[in-house]
Amino acid sequence: MKRDKKQKTYTPKEALIKAAAYCAYQDRTQQEVRDKLYSYGLEPDDVEELIVRLSQEKLIDEERYAQSYVRGKYGLKKWGRRKIMQGLKSKGISDYCIKQGLKEIDPEVYEQNLLHLLEKKNATEKEKNPFARRQKLTYYLMSKGYENDLIQDALKGLEKE
Repeated sequence: MKRDKKQKTYTPKEALIKAAAYCAYQDRTQQEVRDKLYSYGLEPDDVEELIVRLSQEKLIDEERYAQSYVRGKYGLKKWGRRKIMQGLKSKGISDYCIKQGLKEIDPEVYEQNLLHLLEKKNATEKEKNPFARRQKLTYYLMSKGYENDLIQDALKGLEKE
């Protein structure tokens, strides 16, 4: 028989120390910290007060969060702008912070990522019919979040080779 562990409740002072450590480990959104603070058994007023304090102390900085999110997703996972924006919106990041984050994208590296993904997928795609093949490559790149006009330009470049 499995017992549910009782969630320990913390005083606002203890919760501030724990939340500061939580934020110091990696950039967090206000919503992630808010959820964590509620899991500590705090009252809504205390939670909001701690969010403001952590923001003032720059432990929560959504603009910085957006920038590091963008760097990670486009640098490591090779996501496109659309998928990155969708991910940030789902985390409750403001449009302003999303715009600031997207400034982290180097257009040349972005295009190289797109071409790299296209070449890799093209090499493994088994479809022989050129129309169906092109469509599959387009769908793949769109699922990665790339813009349709960039995809079409990259496919034209691929066909010329």
